[in-house]
Amino acid sequence: MRLLLCLLGCLCFANAAQAHRFAPSSLQIIEGSDYRYEVLWKTPMQTTSNTPLIPVLPSECVILQASEPQLEGTAYVQRWSADCGAYSQGLIEQDVRVDGLAQNQASAIVSLTYQDGRSWQSVLSAEQTFDTIPTAPTAAGVLGSYIVLGGEHIWAGPDHLLFVLGLVLLVSGMRSLLITITAFTVGHSITLALVTLGVFDYPVSLVEFLIALSIFMLALEVNADTPGWFARFPWAVAVGFGLLHGMGFAGALAEVGLPQGQVPLALLSFNIGIELGQILFVLLILTLGYVLKHKATSLQQTAAPVAIYGMGGIAAMWCIERGLSVLGV
Repeated sequence: MRLLLCLLGCLCFANAAQAHRFAPSSLQIIEGSDYRYEVLWKTPMQTTSNTPLIPVLPSECVILQASEPQLEGTAYVQRWSADCGAYSQGLIEQDVRVDGLAQNQASAIVSLTYQDGRSWQSVLSAEQTFDTIPTAPTAAGVLGSYIVLGGEHIWAGPDHLLFVLGLVLLVSGMRSLLITITAFTVGHSITLALVTLGVFDYPVSLVEFLIALSIFMLALEVNADTPGWFARFPWAVAVGFGLLHGMGFAGALAEVGLPQGQVPLALLSFNIGIELGQILFVLLILTLGYVLKHKATSLQQTAAPVAIYGMGGIAAMWCIERGLSVLGV
């Protein structure tokens, strides 16, 4: 059973040569006087198609100044000013869209900072490529947007899912699994909140390396002939490594930003999204494992070596890549 589940996890991520970070595009709009706006567009350097991602303001908005796209880190950044005074309320009650989301199966965060300091966010996707800017931001909008973001992040990050898979493989029995997954939730929730609220900072490249190392260590434990310390105290392992993964979640959330005045709600919503995605993944693995255990038992023995070494190999590759990044190579 364990070996077969491990195979499933490796097959799910075999096409991921490296873990990719959660990197939606970001369209940040700041409202000024006389319905003039400062716009910042940030989009990942890598896309899944040749169709570019292009933000589109309402047709009557006039672009006043626009910079050329500049490569900053792993994303292209462009800034411009727009005059939307042709509309009686500026961008209020107007549609903002991003072209190319469907072709790239991508998402984009649209945020507007009103002149009075309030802010509004929306998540655009391949299914919904536009949204209408409301008169005032609502708590329901923040709740829904950041739950979606949290769910997208856990599913777009194969390193996090591989670690959850490792926990499923590590423990026996539903009670022990429930305690272990809960411990992981507690661990990453603590550091997600502390980092997001600015209590402390951390070296990103080192944490990314340690996250990969945590997966590799779990793979070794799954392959061990006799249970080690990890198997005897899985809840402690989950809490400890959960603290590391929480920092990774916080880094993803920092790329998106938080709405002024609604930071606690956005943080809670993002964490709820992560937990919902995590629960869905665990249920999926358990369901597939149960079905295949009774329908394809002969596959377990033949697939076992590929499964275990595949999981460990992917994690080892990430360790090397991220370790070189820590060293500045």
